[in-house]
Amino acid sequence: MKKLIIFLLVFPAFVAAQNINGRFTSSVYGFQRFQNAEESDVFIRSFQTLYLNVNKNNFALRTRFNLEGDIKTPLDNDPRLRLYTLYFEARRVLGLATVRVGRQTLYNGVAEGLYDGLNLKLRKWGFVLSGFYGGNVPPYQKIAVTDSWSNDFVAGGKLKYAGLKDFLFAVSYINKNFKPMKHTAYLLDSLFNPVSYLIQRNSTQFEFVSGEAGYYLPHKYRANVRLDYDLNFLKVSKLEFSGRVEKVKNLGVELYYNYRSPRIRYNSIFSVFDYGNTSELELGLDYKISPMFTLLGKYGVVKYRDNNSKRVTTGFYSSFGSLIYRKTFGYAGELDAISISIAKSYFNGTLTPTFGLAYTAYKLSEASELNKLVSLISGFNVRLWKHLSFDIQGQYLNNKIYNNDFRLFVKLNYWFNTNLSEK
Repeated sequence: MKKLIIFLLVFPAFVAAQNINGRFTSSVYGFQRFQNAEESDVFIRSFQTLYLNVNKNNFALRTRFNLEGDIKTPLDNDPRLRLYTLYFEARRVLGLATVRVGRQTLYNGVAEGLYDGLNLKLRKWGFVLSGFYGGNVPPYQKIAVTDSWSNDFVAGGKLKYAGLKDFLFAVSYINKNFKPMKHTAYLLDSLFNPVSYLIQRNSTQFEFVSGEAGYYLPHKYRANVRLDYDLNFLKVSKLEFSGRVEKVKNLGVELYYNYRSPRIRYNSIFSVFDYGNTSELELGLDYKISPMFTLLGKYGVVKYRDNNSKRVTTGFYSSFGSLIYRKTFGYAGELDAISISIAKSYFNGTLTPTFGLAYTAYKLSEASELNKLVSLISGFNVRLWKHLSFDIQGQYLNNKIYNNDFRLFVKLNYWFNTNLSEK
């Protein structure tokens, strides 16, 4: 039935298509899991993913779905089909509108994810007005829609103005409701006999309005500020500022600040707890010592209700990799971490080896036990032909929980782009 639904939605678009393009990937991920010192299971997970665009003039069908399963040790619900996106898009309707209908992605500073519904975007005189409404996608991206649209939906909109050179202004609204999950609980009656009760809470949701302003002057200034206001609890949920100055040649100065309160759903049991807010301030410098190398340093402070934590980051990055050291101390725990990453292409992109190594020593407090973690990734990408490439990567992890854990990842990528003759 699921395959039939996809076929009925996709086939008409193929018949009238002028262009078909996308990417198909096939990957295998292998690892071993020990049940005890003597017994273990070997898992070889396979993932097949298709990105597909079917285009004709100002119309398009876009989809992305994934089929996953285990070749050696199947898990419950294997194989599993996940439908991430499937929507029709019409562009430049009446010269100003873009319309999307179907399963699509939501990008918002308050909520992200997938929904089944409608998205409308209007552009005129430097203004962009967008609005959306739809049902939340069922777990595991099933090919189904919510059965409770009144309690399980997301809706909102955004008005953005970019008509003033180097400036950006926007205001947005979002309302997201979550369908309550039913469950059975056993409680004791007056005679201490267990009695079964069906627990069904009201729908939980959050509702926010946000404002944003930005300024960008290439190679000189960049600044952005955003405020999220919680309409249910009538308070500022988040205030965030980021800025960068590049007045001195090869020297960049960055400032980041945010004030954040916990994001709690209305009607949630967690709303009765007294949470503390946090504020964070970080100052960073970076200096380009050559066209290939840039030094960086950052110092940040996070203030909690009754305490604070500090962090220091230093190192360099280049066109082929980076070396970063980070230290955290204070209320958030003690941490020392160093990481190395390298990636460089050879033979006009035919071969790209990659390497990454990280060592971390951490403890939850000054008096706690010291834990150590080592992680390593190494592999390469080969692209002998324009439309075909494959990746091989080994992954190693060693800490107190995963002792000498090794995994292997293999992936094949195939790009396609076909122009069809008009009938």
